Amino acid sequence: MSVDVAARPAVQLNGPVEGRAAEVLTPEALAFLAELHRRFNDRRLELLALREERQTRFDAGARPDFLAETKAVRDGDWKVAPIPADLQDRRVEITGPVDRKMIINALNSGAKVFMADFEDASSPTWQNMLEGQVNLKDRWAGKLGFTDPASGKSYALKDQVATLIVRPRGWHLPEAHALVDGEEMSGSLFDFGLYFFHNAKATLAAGTGPYFYLPKMESHLEARLWNEVFVYAQQALGVPNGTIKVTVLIETLPAAFEMEEILYELRDHMAGLNCGRWDYIFSFIKRLKAQPEALTPDRSVMTMGSAFLNAYSLKLIQTCHRRGAFAMGGMAAQIPVKGDPAANEAAFAKVRADKEREAGNGHDGTWVAHPDLVPVAMEVFDRLMPTPNQLSKLREDVTVTREDLLRVHEGQRTEAGLRENIRVGVQYIEAWLRGKGAVPLYNLMEDAATAEISRAQIWQWIRHKATLADGREVTPELFRQLLDEEMAALRQTLPAQAFDGGRFAEAVKIFTDMSLSDSFEEFLTLPAYRAL
Repeated sequence: MSVDVAARPAVQLNGPVEGRAAEVLTPEALAFLAELHRRFNDRRLELLALREERQTRFDAGARPDFLAETKAVRDGDWKVAPIPADLQDRRVEITGPVDRKMIINALNSGAKVFMADFEDASSPTWQNMLEGQVNLKDRWAGKLGFTDPASGKSYALKDQVATLIVRPRGWHLPEAHALVDGEEMSGSLFDFGLYFFHNAKATLAAGTGPYFYLPKMESHLEARLWNEVFVYAQQALGVPNGTIKVTVLIETLPAAFEMEEILYELRDHMAGLNCGRWDYIFSFIKRLKAQPEALTPDRSVMTMGSAFLNAYSLKLIQTCHRRGAFAMGGMAAQIPVKGDPAANEAAFAKVRADKEREAGNGHDGTWVAHPDLVPVAMEVFDRLMPTPNQLSKLREDVTVTREDLLRVHEGQRTEAGLRENIRVGVQYIEAWLRGKGAVPLYNLMEDAATAEISRAQIWQWIRHKATLADGREVTPELFRQLLDEEMAALRQTLPAQAFDGGRFAEAVKIFTDMSLSDSFEEFLTLPAYRAL
């Protein structure tokens, strides 16, 4: 490293350094992390405060809009820097947590890209975060193997594997086990810094590069901060500027109005944008939570083919292709339905239709959550996208207005929808508290975004005295009644040790507190993180 970090102590670790964790928490790596914190954490905190300021305006009735001060960027004639060869064809990407067996299976899945997720698909326990870093370091050292202690089955990488992209935690999440000058580190800088420090040169030697997915951004100023981090990190490790390539998830409502600006700020490091559809629904509810006209129907009717979701996906394709960046489609959360061929085929048919819409609209690829869905999505994109990507599909026929991006889906609010929010939200939080971030529930692979939608929608319905299809008002009393009934049903259906021996009491309390609170908590993962 070319920076002088010897003068100051590096990172104080509050968590145990056990097993192979010392291989990633080296003095040199910790010095690099400390420098990232000291250079960039103050600005990170300022940007989080700006989110709060903007929310105050939304709560007072303001609506998101395109920024007057960045009109020149939107009107300008510019393109992102060239994108590497191994990111030119991204037709199917698989995502998942960073445990060892999952990484091997995902890299071997036949997908073009695997996103190794330190964020919504991982519960951020200290052990999970460090094991993930060890596993990824092993991937580039050629040492990634696994033998299942229960079955004795061995797992190893095939000759042809998916291109690896890493998703660090969002700007809002701390890493409570790593302190610099007495301050908690940013989870973003911790995850990015460890992976980049240990693997940037190894990825280049392997003919690829240090690639990242960036979640939860709300503005081009937050993208600018990431860009400053990248410029510094590349200089510090002696790799050329622009070596890092990123795909940004557009999964917040404010970011949808700043897509051009986000591409521009990261233009030297940009590979594309992605429709993070589930978090986008959550953000839509959260940012417009005080506005009665933004009252949403059941989650099941908020599909990508209509209203604000359709508008933002078309706007993303048009924006990316105009600037030479890839436009990635959203997640198919379905998983195989074992023992029920008809239900399984129905699930796969839903995936097929969703991917046909994406490929037809001009997306350059899509996401799946399970290896069995890779061939389903691959068949669709092979059939409808014979070229490596669809950058030539400029969608100049599309006009998306501010009103389009704010148009709420039409549909009913039902008791069934309310019950589903309760059932899924509580079970996800319970699993998360036990260290599981990707949780199969009712034939879908759920991550933190689902629980966020669930509690946000209940909060919104209660706050605005929404009525269900049967005429009843959604009240705290109705919520508590249905919660009690759903938990009683779960107690009957789950194995006794799973319910009583799990963390359901804590999960119910967190979910209840957040659904009924007078104020709206920004992220459920923040208070839940303290309970980990």
